[in-house]
Amino acid sequence: MEREFFLDDLNEGVTQKLSENYTEIIGVLGENVQREGLLKTPRRVAKSMQFLLSGYRQNPEEVLNSAKFHEEYRQMVIVKDIEFYSMCEHHLLPFFGKAHVAYIPDGTITGLSKIARVVDIFARRLQLQERLTTQIKDCIQNTLNPMGVMVVIEAQHLCMQMRGVQKQHSFTTTSDFTGIFKSQKTREEFVNLIR
Repeated sequence: MEREFFLDDLNEGVTQKLSENYTEIIGVLGENVQREGLLKTPRRVAKSMQFLLSGYRQNPEEVLNSAKFHEEYRQMVIVKDIEFYSMCEHHLLPFFGKAHVAYIPDGTITGLSKIARVVDIFARRLQLQERLTTQIKDCIQNTLNPMGVMVVIEAQHLCMQMRGVQKQHSFTTTSDFTGIFKSQKTREEFVNLIR
């Protein structure tokens, strides 16, 4: 049975090891790790990172399977504007934005909130936007076996905004699709509906 990740689920051994590493990192960067404002920072960051990367401890297929229903509906189902927060695997900086997910059932549907949960589970891992897009698509296609799936993600990347090229207003859009969405007409319908 699927369940959400809570801060109570943190592994104390992992928290301790991460805290020790963050203490060392802060010191190597030139800060006084004994300064009052930093005394609890390593532990806070250790807990935060476990939460931000909690997707590794959750199974997205279980989430979809926990709310699968037989239904003869065979039109597009869209869950749009699903906000997400992820961590760029290259710089360990956040990227965030919105995911738009559509599928056309072939006798099986899932609870709408489960689509958003699948997005969160994959987002809460060290990621690339391109891989995130494909993982969401593949999970829904493989678990529900619909006539087709399409995923569009629009995101801002702090690795481009805070460092590097420092382009604060840039967005990255990725898409991936299967099945009936290979038809340009079906893709266009989806794009028009999420605008």
